[in-house]
Amino acid sequence: MKRLYVLLGAFLLVLTGCLNTESDVNEGGSGEIDSGDNTVEILGMGSNEDDLNILRDQLTKNGFNVKLNIQPDYGSFTTQKEAGNYDLALNSWTTVTGNPDYAVRSLFTSEGDNSLFADERADELINQASTELADEYVETYKELEQHIVFDQAYIVPLYTSYKAQGVNHEIIDESSVRLPKSRAAVWEAIDFTDTSKRDTEPLILQQAIGTLTSLDPIKGNDGSINTLNTNLYVRLVNLTDDDEIVSDGSLSLNHTIAEGNEEYYFLLRDDIEFAAVEDGIAVNTGELVGAEDVVFSLERAKNPNSVPDHRTYSLHENMEEISIVSDLSELDGDTADGRTIREALEDGIDQEIEALTSDKTEVDNSSGVYQVVKVITTNPFPQVLNYLAHQSGGIVSKEQVEKINTYEVEDYDVNTDIAYGDQSTVLEDSDQENTLYASGPYIMTYKNDYEAHFVKNPGYMPGTDYEPNISEVIVRFIEDSDSALSALRNGEIHILNGVPENKYDIVEEDDKLTLQQNESNGVTYLAFNMEDKDREIATNTELRQAVLYSINQDDIIEYYHGNKMPAVSTISPLVDTGLKLEADSDKVKELLQ
Repeated sequence: MKRLYVLLGAFLLVLTGCLNTESDVNEGGSGEIDSGDNTVEILGMGSNEDDLNILRDQLTKNGFNVKLNIQPDYGSFTTQKEAGNYDLALNSWTTVTGNPDYAVRSLFTSEGDNSLFADERADELINQASTELADEYVETYKELEQHIVFDQAYIVPLYTSYKAQGVNHEIIDESSVRLPKSRAAVWEAIDFTDTSKRDTEPLILQQAIGTLTSLDPIKGNDGSINTLNTNLYVRLVNLTDDDEIVSDGSLSLNHTIAEGNEEYYFLLRDDIEFAAVEDGIAVNTGELVGAEDVVFSLERAKNPNSVPDHRTYSLHENMEEISIVSDLSELDGDTADGRTIREALEDGIDQEIEALTSDKTEVDNSSGVYQVVKVITTNPFPQVLNYLAHQSGGIVSKEQVEKINTYEVEDYDVNTDIAYGDQSTVLEDSDQENTLYASGPYIMTYKNDYEAHFVKNPGYMPGTDYEPNISEVIVRFIEDSDSALSALRNGEIHILNGVPENKYDIVEEDDKLTLQQNESNGVTYLAFNMEDKDREIATNTELRQAVLYSINQDDIIEYYHGNKMPAVSTISPLVDTGLKLEADSDKVKELLQ
């Protein structure tokens, strides 16, 4: 795969000849349109300054006055966005569950937790597609893209990214480092080239955002916590590197779908226990991660009122009922593939199911005593499994969360109430107690302005292939991509996830580094401010369409040396609808009149 992308990049270089630099793209040209009063304000971050400069030039050429509101970090960007100080905001979205419903539901439904607009037709199309199989939903998603991008111009697609990371192969065994298309980094699999360092040296990683939304998995869905929460909490299922749903490395030994595609069964393993932090050290609490915790976690995941500022409930609202199966005869029902539920759940396990229990203290897989969790969806919806593989499907401790979250949600006061997962409880100099209970391979012991510190969960699948190899992980907060790349080359970090496309050659030419590449589900786009009706952009469809047709994706892709792909919406990496955005200056002139 890596060789294929290298050849593809070389082929694109030949086709394009001398590629534009940023200054080339930003140069004025003949045929520029008089800008008049068509002023638009674009909000973005300093890390995206190249994109912002290209956008400014393309819009200026097509008759717009452009103001750039460039913020230094994600927190400042969010503050400006929430205040409505923009006409267009530069955003990116990665479908980390590998299914198209995730790519659209949160952003494009009226009640989505990251909703960009309210549109009944978009709601109808998204809900229709969610009930359809892959060979049916292509036309539905095509109609959705036509509606939200071309007819209403709610967003302006820019490009789809490749996914690349640099690995210091002198320190890290590159074969142990996975690069999944959707799932966040798999820390437990990573190993040193010198395995004797597992317990004496830390694995040092990097991420750009240091202000964490929340370490409660359901309260955040952004780049500050996706990777962290994925490694803090185990889930019922996982995604392979190619977005297939598996039980491997999850809380389930096996899972299956009953006939009719509305009932989903999960056979739980009994070798994962919650970790806690005592005096800065990770300890095994001895509390099994059990079915009671699964039911509690998924019930709160789908309930928009279970926590204040719940940001992921729309991903899980398709679950109607979550329960623990206690009647063994229920497993005699049929699955979608013709086997019984019991046969599917017992496939490949060491000990057959002799009994089921609703009490996790009675579980003993070696004696055939298991727990089974059942999820019923509101409609036939196989994509529910993708959502359960998302970090927001992470399993928390029922006992610990109820102990911490004693406030009434409707009366929650951010100034006085401390919720489970609040980053203030893990700050290095905080007076707050670290109250995290981790069901995943690692637990965070502390963070400061520069880094977050994690240690291995001593109760996570010990003695199996999924037990973490490295005992300590440090995540450095380095926002600037050039600084992060320098840190990789200098040995200050061991893996850089997210090597910029125009810096691939630097990694490839460094003898101690390996560049790993894959296609990604990440799409960068502009979102219009549809809430502030005092801004003309929110009420004038023609003005939004003029912005849309001013954007030349080919120029942007050329600037990145062919290491970007076209996009129409956040669905583009997952479903080929056949639609394409073509820049059209003549159409812009008509629309601006």
